[in-house]
Amino acid sequence: MNDNFSDAEDQVAVNLASRSYAIEIKPGLLSRLSERLDRFVSDEHVILVTDDNVAELYLESVVSQVSEIAQRVDVICVKPGEESKSISVCDELWQKMVDFNTDRQSVVIALGGGVVGDLAGFLAASFARGIRFIQIPTTLLAQVDSSVGGKVGVNLPSAKNMVGAFWQPEVVLIDPLVLETLDEANFRAGLAEVIKYGLIMDVDFFASLEASVDQIGRREPDSLTKCIARCCQCKAAIVEEDERETSGRRAILNYGHTYGHAIEAVFGYGRFLHGEAIAIGMTCAARLARDLGMVQDSFVERQTELFRKMKLPVKCPTERHDELIASMKHDKKVARGKLKLILPVGVGEVVVLAAPDDQRILDSLKN
Repeated sequence: MNDNFSDAEDQVAVNLASRSYAIEIKPGLLSRLSERLDRFVSDEHVILVTDDNVAELYLESVVSQVSEIAQRVDVICVKPGEESKSISVCDELWQKMVDFNTDRQSVVIALGGGVVGDLAGFLAASFARGIRFIQIPTTLLAQVDSSVGGKVGVNLPSAKNMVGAFWQPEVVLIDPLVLETLDEANFRAGLAEVIKYGLIMDVDFFASLEASVDQIGRREPDSLTKCIARCCQCKAAIVEEDERETSGRRAILNYGHTYGHAIEAVFGYGRFLHGEAIAIGMTCAARLARDLGMVQDSFVERQTELFRKMKLPVKCPTERHDELIASMKHDKKVARGKLKLILPVGVGEVVVLAAPDDQRILDSLKN
């Protein structure tokens, strides 16, 4: 097992060319926010962005703690779900920020899952040409993936995350204990991104996940803390190499995402949770790699077996395949009209490859 996974650290450093920031991972951290946030929001104006579900659980406590150190705190609460990641919602929230007298000294705090983090980060990146923001992710998917790396943005009706920016947080504060209140479907969806890191860059981590299915399923804090830390270490390493996707290295993080984003866009952002769509997408990508001679059946079977043990879907909808392929061609990884896919060559390694003909992709969608 990878040493970093065995001995999870409280902090993961993200060292970029421009600056560095910390990802702090500690059970119970949400109850000690004032001491962790003091140097970031002391005597500042804070705009706290959350959703209705998270607000019911944590808003009162978080506002109380932040109010101890901030000059004032204004709250923006949105509806849960991908529908809130839209230009129309942004338009409403930009106006609210004006009404709050937000300026360049204000700080945006995202308290929630991936939707809240992406939306709040985009608000911070775009308002007044950029103000500071902090991530406090409350879902597994956000803790291991979307809160790290500085990608923020919103969806278009036909293409996910097509409008956005690279805007790094000041700090990411992760409390694994909040996952105790996460519903089962969203918890399981987050596991798709956890598994992804083993598949794209860490064979030992993948093996450790296979060996700890039961502990993870029971949400044992120690196992989850180690999982989260290892995923953050993996993502930080890739972001440090390729912060703005200029070298192509960061593209490997999108294993399964070209398929998954198309599934979300074609079938609506409510039919599948993001992680569910990505699990299906990785399954399709693995089948395509097998059909192209890049991996053996044993790879597809091993990947699929772990998804099933983690109770993730692996079957693509049987209808609208032509629409899925058309949607894939609007993916952000299209360059000069050519679609590129991230495909596996083995556990722990993927490559970026020009997409084959449509028939090959169509075959990979069939269960």
